[in-house]
Amino acid sequence: MALGGNPVFNGKNFRSQTRGGAPTVPAGGPFAGQDPMSSQDLQNLYSAPAAGPRETGRMTYDDVIMKTLGCLAVVLLGAAIPVFVLPGAAGLLMIVGALGGFVLGLVNAFKREPVPALILGYALLEGMFLGALTAVLDAMYPGIGLQAVVGTLAVFAVTLFLFKSGKVRATPKAVRFFMIAIIGYAVFSLVNVGLMIFGVVDDPWGVRGVEIAGIPLGIIIGLLAVGLAAFSLIMDFTSIEQGVKAGAPQRYSWTAAFGLTVTLVWLYVEIIRILAILRGDD
Repeated sequence: MALGGNPVFNGKNFRSQTRGGAPTVPAGGPFAGQDPMSSQDLQNLYSAPAAGPRETGRMTYDDVIMKTLGCLAVVLLGAAIPVFVLPGAAGLLMIVGALGGFVLGLVNAFKREPVPALILGYALLEGMFLGALTAVLDAMYPGIGLQAVVGTLAVFAVTLFLFKSGKVRATPKAVRFFMIAIIGYAVFSLVNVGLMIFGVVDDPWGVRGVEIAGIPLGIIIGLLAVGLAAFSLIMDFTSIEQGVKAGAPQRYSWTAAFGLTVTLVWLYVEIIRILAILRGDD
């Protein structure tokens, strides 16, 4: 974050007029023409609380929490469309939500400045995708949606606890390992989708349905993905902590909320897929 863009560091708060390079001071001193302050006024001035991050326009944990809750509320709103409003179009809404959410996710990820409307648009589209996916799977395996929600919240709570306790941190070595693992997972997912589209694999989960020592590959890959998503949460928490400590501008709380929303959506998808594979083998 460049400090030059912050008015606190670029001198815009100091509007002294200069003459020949020196500030112009009114005759009689800088307080000429002003009524002298009483002792009570001075006491009130010194007793007033110092300006906090909110008063100075800096990002706070409360900002991030409220904006994240707002994004999740929009996700739920989007999920209600295929579940309650247009249940007959769940398949179409799943495709629209998945593709639209992917595009807006990339747009938001590469924007230097957060755009709340685009972030909320991403949340709405991802909500449509999650709602349609959950509706389809819940019709096949009743209660699987609630189980996935509970699992997602449990992983989030445990990850937050481990982060706050200092037991897990996003060290440079761990981040490098994460980047290698996430690239490998992305390649596997693309290849798996390609095999399913071209009919090379008949299983509805693609290669994930192949069993290794009696265990579906999807379970092994899914657990790895849940671990990656959990570490992604650690990275999100670390970025938020650093942003608050560095006094990042308040608008970047939208960036933090977007990051958390993306990770939670990913985590939910991985958990509900694991549950579906497990229950499909019953």
